[in-house]
Amino acid sequence: MSPSIGTLGEAALVARLRHRAGPPPDFVTLGIGDDAAVIAPERGRHTVATTDSLVEDVHFRRAWTPLHAVGHKALAVNLSDLAAMGASPRASLLSLALPRDLPIADFDALIDGFVSLAEAAGAPLVGGNLTRSPAPIVIDVTALGTVRPRRLLRREGTQDGDELYVTGALGAAAAGLALLAAGVDRASLDEAAAACVARYEQPDARVRCGQIVGRTGAASAAIDVSDGLADAARRLADAGGVGVVVDADALPVHAGVRDWTGRSGQDAIALALSGGEDYELAFAVRPRQRSKFLAALRRCAGLPVTRVGGFTAERGYWLDRAGARVPLPSGFAHF
Repeated sequence: MSPSIGTLGEAALVARLRHRAGPPPDFVTLGIGDDAAVIAPERGRHTVATTDSLVEDVHFRRAWTPLHAVGHKALAVNLSDLAAMGASPRASLLSLALPRDLPIADFDALIDGFVSLAEAAGAPLVGGNLTRSPAPIVIDVTALGTVRPRRLLRREGTQDGDELYVTGALGAAAAGLALLAAGVDRASLDEAAAACVARYEQPDARVRCGQIVGRTGAASAAIDVSDGLADAARRLADAGGVGVVVDADALPVHAGVRDWTGRSGQDAIALALSGGEDYELAFAVRPRQRSKFLAALRRCAGLPVTRVGGFTAERGYWLDRAGARVPLPSGFAHF
């Protein structure tokens, strides 16, 4: 059996983590090992800060998902928040509550998954905390980014007549989770189903897309789709004091979702609207800005974008399904 982190002690674990994280960039005056990290400010830009947590048996299960993927996801969900603000990642902090019997190999895998994405995204790991957990792994991440003041995207700004757009395809993460929960053999998955599992385990935050849209000023408002498109549409409407209508026929439902719901008897539209954890971006766009917005999205490495509805002066949340309006379902609820 692999030795556990309890045999090393905190100082050795911090040293191990610092070695795997590598040297910090020049703008980090103090990194891992002191009481706090010290980062030089970036001239002419605001700092954007976000935090999120993953809790074992709530957001992931070790029996289903390797800890390398969990480390990746822990940072990716925070990068998605920065993307929704149009911000560029700059640094990250990682706090871990770990059981004493966690194998050292699993600790290394978690850190490597986090650091690999941190390096690729330009959000180097500069600090955090380690503590003991009586049972579950708890991962808390803070991500820092920067943005020029006039390039900041916000949820506020949506107006009557704005169009609702979403990037990528919807429902894949929820279908991936359902496949893992059903105990499927990964080796037997077809390409679409495997893509759903990958989307659930290792989401791809749309950082470049958020940056480009923010720089062009083509969107009235933006939000990341973490708790389902239905939740995102509601929040954009509420922030702007307007209503929203989502077109069910226009939703870009992932092919793996349609395959899964066809076998399981679930509703593909409901899963796409409320499944959560897609980490796509939703935008409110004024019709006169449509051409500029679509031109900006063409620079996002082939990432598709779909118009899925619009905002109205009449308050409320609706789903247009085959010409009939019904109440828009709620998104994923944490409590």
